[in-house]
Amino acid sequence: MIASVRGTVGQVGLDRVVVEVGGVGMLVHTTPATAAGCHRGQEATLATTLVVREDSLTLYGFAGAAERDMFETVQTVSGVGPRLALAMLSVMGPDELAGALTAGDTKSLTAIPGIGAKSAQRLVLELRDKVALVHGTPAAPAPSAAPAGAGEPWREQVTEALVGLGWTGKQAGDAVERVAADAPADAEVATYLRLALRELRR
Repeated sequence: MIASVRGTVGQVGLDRVVVEVGGVGMLVHTTPATAAGCHRGQEATLATTLVVREDSLTLYGFAGAAERDMFETVQTVSGVGPRLALAMLSVMGPDELAGALTAGDTKSLTAIPGIGAKSAQRLVLELRDKVALVHGTPAAPAPSAAPAGAGEPWREQVTEALVGLGWTGKQAGDAVERVAADAPADAEVATYLRLALRELRR
């Protein structure tokens, strides 16, 4: 198990970073908030978990141990894989997710793409007790985002990230349009993404 990585950030995407460790570039899949806190050329430390499949080794990274632990915990439920677990933590932080599970807030859970009413009920039933100790643990602060630069490239980037999290192209596009109408023109890409996620949860 690779519990953490530390090294110079070589590349940054909306939901992934490449961390150079001992001369090896390690591709780490992350939440958008975690990726936004990583800056090319600077050192980063990520709590990680390695998901092993017959045909792949995939590394997932998080801003803190609480987020990583929640990522691993939700996957103990049948039908919840790494992609859905990452989507859950992209929409809700570990503390908010733990609160929804312990409170039985299925409405909040169904705002996550890929989770319907029955899935939400199963998550609550199976995880309520498991996350009781996690609930109340302060979530890692959201990292500051790097400037996105001028222009409109953020629209395509945010849309792609939302589709990658499980929303349809239309849902993602509509959310981006609503955000574009209200957000300041000089906002950062990570800010647009957070605003779009908020729109999709309404």
